[in-house]
Amino acid sequence: MIDSFTGLSFQTLLNAVSDAILLIDDSDRIVLTNVAAQQLFGYVDHELCGLAIEELISPHYRDLYQYYREVYLGKPWERDIGNDRTLVVLTHDKQELKVNIGLNPLTAHDQLYILITLNISDRRRQAEVALKVSEERLWLAKQAAALGVLDIDFENNVIHIDKRMRELWGCATGEIMTYDKFIRAIHPKDYATHQAAFEKAMDPAGDGHYLAEFRVINAADGFERWITITGQVHFEIRRANRLVGMARDITKRKTLEKELQMQRAESEVLFKQQVAIHTASAIAHELNQPLTAISAYSEVTLRAMESEAFNIDEVRQMLENCVKQSQHAGCRLHELVAFLQKGELVTEKLSLNEVVTDALKIAHSEGYNDFHHVLHLESNLPAVLANRLHIQKTLVNLLINAVESMRAANISSPAITIAISILNEKNLAMVSVLNTGPGIDQEIVRYIFDPFFTTKPTGIGMGLSISRALIEANGGQLWLDPDTKEGAKFNFTLPFAS
Repeated sequence: MIDSFTGLSFQTLLNAVSDAILLIDDSDRIVLTNVAAQQLFGYVDHELCGLAIEELISPHYRDLYQYYREVYLGKPWERDIGNDRTLVVLTHDKQELKVNIGLNPLTAHDQLYILITLNISDRRRQAEVALKVSEERLWLAKQAAALGVLDIDFENNVIHIDKRMRELWGCATGEIMTYDKFIRAIHPKDYATHQAAFEKAMDPAGDGHYLAEFRVINAADGFERWITITGQVHFEIRRANRLVGMARDITKRKTLEKELQMQRAESEVLFKQQVAIHTASAIAHELNQPLTAISAYSEVTLRAMESEAFNIDEVRQMLENCVKQSQHAGCRLHELVAFLQKGELVTEKLSLNEVVTDALKIAHSEGYNDFHHVLHLESNLPAVLANRLHIQKTLVNLLINAVESMRAANISSPAITIAISILNEKNLAMVSVLNTGPGIDQEIVRYIFDPFFTTKPTGIGMGLSISRALIEANGGQLWLDPDTKEGAKFNFTLPFAS
C-alpha cells in the first residue's frame, strides 16, 4: 500500500532531491510529492495530492505523456534513448513550463506506482551555458592578469598548482608540489610575513582569508620575484582542510616602488641638508655679533688684570658687558627658534591605535615594508590630547630608524613590535617601539638624542632630536629603554584628554 512510501525517511529522502518528484498510483493520481515539485507547480502538498497527473500537463502534450507512460511501463524494449524526454506542464497560475520527464515503476504489495522526475530543461541549459561562459571569462581574466592558481590539500600535504604557479615557483612538469617545497621557496626575510598571514587564515574563529606579499626564489633559475597571494581557507568541523588561492607576480611594481622610494629618499636627504645648512647659518648670523663682543670684552679684561695699573671697576664693567652680550645672544636664539617653529601647537583628541596603524601605512608606502609587525594595542584606550602630525611623524621616524638598523645588520627575520599601555598612576598612555635589530652601543646611548649626532653615513642627526622635541611639546617624554637586552626599544608618553 501507499503506506510503504509515506514514512518519514522516504519523505525526507524525496525532499533532499533537487528535482521535482511526483509519485502516482496506477490510476494516474498523485499520492506523494516533494518540496521541489511543490515549488515548481506553485501548489502546497495537499493541493497536489489527489490530482490526476494530466491536470498538470498542457492539453497538447497529454497524448505524448500517455505514450511515454506506455513505452516506459508496457514496452521497455522500445526505450530507444537513455535520456529524459520532454513535456510541457502547467503551473498553478497556468504558466507553461518545458520540462524533462523521467518515469520509473515502483511496486508495493503487488500495487504499481510510478515515480515521475521533472526538471526544467530550459533552466538546465541556461545554467550550463552560464557556467561555461563564467568559466571562459575566468580563464580569460586569469590569462590577462598572469594569475597562478593553487589548491593546498592539508590532509594529504599536496598542493595542486597550474602551469603559471609552476613557472613562478620553478616546479618541473609532473613534479609534486608539497607544502614544504612551497615554504622553502619563500625568501627567508619574508617568511615571518607569510607565517603571520597564514596563522591568521588558519584560525577557525576568523574569516579564513589569506593575503600576503613576499619574495620567492625560483628553484629553477634562482631568480627572485615578488608575489602577492590571496586565498580562502576552507574548514571542516573547525579544522582547516584546504586553502584555495591565486598568485600574481608583482616584481615590476615592487621594482618601480623601490626606485621611486630611492628618489624620494635622495630628495628628502637633500632637503634636510639644506634645512640644516640654513638653520646653522641663521644661528651663526644671530650669534656672531654678541660672541665677537664677548670675546673682545674678555680680552680687554685679561689685559687689564695683567696690568700693573689694575682697576677693579674697569674689570667689573667688562664682565658686566660680557653678561649682557651673552643674555642678548640667548634672547636672539630664542627668537630664532620661535620663528622656525611658527604658530601655536594645535592639539586634538586622538585614538593612539589609529595613529599607530596610520604610521605603519606611511612607512610601508615609503618603502620601509620589509619587516613583520606585531601590534599590542589597547581595545578600550581613552583618547590622548596631542597634535596628530607630531605623533605620526615621531612614530614614522622610529619605524624608519628601526628598519634601517635591521637592514644594515642584515637581520634574517626583521620584526617590530608596537605596544600601547596605560600608566594609570600618571594618567598617561605609553607607546613602545621594539625592533629585533643589533641594539645601540652603550658608548653612544648618551648622545643618541643630541642634535646632529648620527651613526648613518647619509644622516644629519636630527630625527631623534626632533622627535623628542615634538613629544615634549605635546606634554610627554621620549626615551631609550636601557633595560632592553635584544634590539632597541624606544618609549614615549602622552597625556590623556581627560
